[in-house]
Amino acid sequence: MSDPLLSRLDLNLLVALDALLTERSVTRAAERLHLSQPALSASLARLRTHFNDPILARRGNTYELTPLALRLTEHTTTALDAARRVFESQAIWTPHDSSREFSIYGSDYGFATIGAAVSRLAAEEAPGVRLRFMLHNPSIVEDAAVRLRSVDGMVIPHGHLTELPYADLWRDGWVVLASDDNDEIGDALTMEVLGRLPWVFTFQTRTAFTSAARQLQQLGVEPRVEAVVESFLALPHFIAGTNRLGLIQAGLASTASRVDGIRVLEVPFDATPVVNALWWHPVHARDPEHTWMRGIFARAAEEVAAGGHELTVQTQR
Repeated sequence: MSDPLLSRLDLNLLVALDALLTERSVTRAAERLHLSQPALSASLARLRTHFNDPILARRGNTYELTPLALRLTEHTTTALDAARRVFESQAIWTPHDSSREFSIYGSDYGFATIGAAVSRLAAEEAPGVRLRFMLHNPSIVEDAAVRLRSVDGMVIPHGHLTELPYADLWRDGWVVLASDDNDEIGDALTMEVLGRLPWVFTFQTRTAFTSAARQLQQLGVEPRVEAVVESFLALPHFIAGTNRLGLIQAGLASTASRVDGIRVLEVPFDATPVVNALWWHPVHARDPEHTWMRGIFARAAEEVAAGGHELTVQTQR
């Protein structure tokens, strides 16, 4: 981008663009920003001139985003988040007086374990700080290097991300869930039963998978998957009252067993433990606020480990 173009940038236009792309209506975007409709219409006119594109195109009684606007949607959100971070930075930062929001991607498993502990510890030390926990999905994980520029971190096990800074948090094992009325299972599972009964998997794509499910396939068992659900906490509900099996982290075993009709069983093979870690983008490495947040995660990991999980202290910066 040339210097003359940079000198003409107006961050207010970025805010207006984000609202227009989200609301797809000048009226609703103006209401969202607490502006008059003529004021936002003037911003839309400037944006149309800048991009040489209508941005919003009328289709009958509604407006649709143009192909360019659709491409701008994700970039605009990322740019706006980055701009907020620049202007939220402070020369002297104290947790107790801060009102910063930290945003973290993760799974419901991660949030139910370490996320809950992080939220409590942060509230005790920095009552004005807010934590936003957002569920990831396969596309977010695949684009992690870009996504992590505009958020503070991602809680995800090893095996999915590389070449990014991380701090190992806690280790967890695996158990198998089955319905307690499944008469095809005896007192213990066998590899033969694992290969014969149907399964519910949590995630099943090239880049989104669980290490235990991948290990099962490496051992020669090709699971017959009847359902895929992108939620560990929802898994028991897809198993109760059926002959299906499911793999879940041992840390969620007690939660899963509280679902009516669920039985928790040991895996009949030496399942490799899952090593959960906090990952972030290098741009955050020297941010004192981010350093504080990582410390909160480290303390929360100690609590999780003390609750029955094995703590891993290895850290890569």
